[in-house]
Amino acid sequence: MLSPLTLWAAIAAFAVFGLGLAWRATRENTGTAEDYYLGGRSFGGLVAGLSYAATTYSAFMLVVLTGLTYRGGIGALGFELIYFAGLGLLVIFAPRFWLAAKRWGFISPAEMLGARYGSVWVARAAALVGLIFLMPYCTTQMAGIGLLLSGVTGGEISLFQAVATGALLAAIWTLFAGLRSVAWTDAVQAVVMLVSAALAIGFAVAAIGGWGEFARVSMETQSERLSVPGPGLWSLNTFVALSLPWFFFAISNPQVSQRLFILRDMASMKRMIFWVLGFGLIFTLIAVIWGFAALQLAPGLENTATATPALLISGAIPAPVAVLLILGILAAAVSTLDSIALTLAAMVARDLMTDAQPKAQILTGRIVVIFVILFASLFALQKVQIVDQLAALSAAGLMVTVPAIIGAFFWRRATAAGALASILGGAALAVWMAMIQGVSVFNPVLALSVGGACLVLFVLVSLLTKPKAKALDFATELRADLDKHGAW
Repeated sequence: MLSPLTLWAAIAAFAVFGLGLAWRATRENTGTAEDYYLGGRSFGGLVAGLSYAATTYSAFMLVVLTGLTYRGGIGALGFELIYFAGLGLLVIFAPRFWLAAKRWGFISPAEMLGARYGSVWVARAAALVGLIFLMPYCTTQMAGIGLLLSGVTGGEISLFQAVATGALLAAIWTLFAGLRSVAWTDAVQAVVMLVSAALAIGFAVAAIGGWGEFARVSMETQSERLSVPGPGLWSLNTFVALSLPWFFFAISNPQVSQRLFILRDMASMKRMIFWVLGFGLIFTLIAVIWGFAALQLAPGLENTATATPALLISGAIPAPVAVLLILGILAAAVSTLDSIALTLAAMVARDLMTDAQPKAQILTGRIVVIFVILFASLFALQKVQIVDQLAALSAAGLMVTVPAIIGAFFWRRATAAGALASILGGAALAVWMAMIQGVSVFNPVLALSVGGACLVLFVLVSLLTKPKAKALDFATELRADLDKHGAW
């Protein structure tokens, strides 16, 4: 077990460093809503890319994905690579999101949809869906922190203390200076995540006997997990159920699509995509290898979500490296949590409220940030055992915005009524199936039904109604700028 005193000292040092960055960020703020939520749209590719990566590759990776690898084997890599392939959507949609936000001054993705369809109710529906389905994903971050800190200390750091620590860090870093504070701390946290994980996996493999021995033992003792479906988790049904919603993560999740609004120019966007793809591929491989290392160094776990804590206290990882990795996972969770909280704050302040002054938008956003973090903390304390299902449910729920997003840029005939029917109808179906009928997120019927219903509603209702007169025509109005920048 790791000493709680050592962990608290490391967390305190990390927190002080983060607070220094956050305080420095406050000196750059101008007091406008655009500055608070988007950092004045002034970020370069490196910081934006690391912030995007830190927000995306959260505690889910070394808690849930590692646990899924431990439980089901190599199918976890296939699942995550489907998500990685979905990042290719950035090549098509990132220029369009950025150009539209810059031209019309959008601050939230929901606001962009509302303007495209000429309806404030579309914006409100998208914002409401974000609130409903991102809450579970926030919960996974808190639960990951709780499982980790309590696990590596044998319960000496309680679940409550662990969750409270994550909540406090996320709240302070977000409330200080908004997106600028979040992005700067994200960039540092992304580096901590990657370096600590790479060091830890190196020591774990060395403890097994090196890469050759690791591969030999894995093939001899885990041959079933090196095939699909493996021990049974990664059946075709499960794979489809989890992979389909995650493929669209880059455009369906507003906390990451909003990152496309913060860039200062198109060159920065291209560099950002490069950094995100590079970071994502490396971190995915590390998380899966970490799971196979845990099978050898910490076998026989009943709760696979504890694979990372078990490996950290197995004796294979030196204490300083283990502490650094714990900080990395803590950083990943906090990064995702504060990014989601800030995005939800922007959507409430900009889309659910109307005609509010900038100061009122910022104050409202800060209140929402506190509410989101408290809600996620309480839910994590009560539901920590269903951490992986909560994350997957959020992805399936957020998929309801995908037809409206694609149609916004590529189908001039799409209407506000079609977007509303698609978003609200799909959200209602997802809640009914998962929460009332009890359809598991591991059942492809959930994702296929929700996705299919959204698409049918969007197309059918759009064909039966007319676009609003004040609706924007993204396809036509952005074409010249897209051609100018050589975008698809």
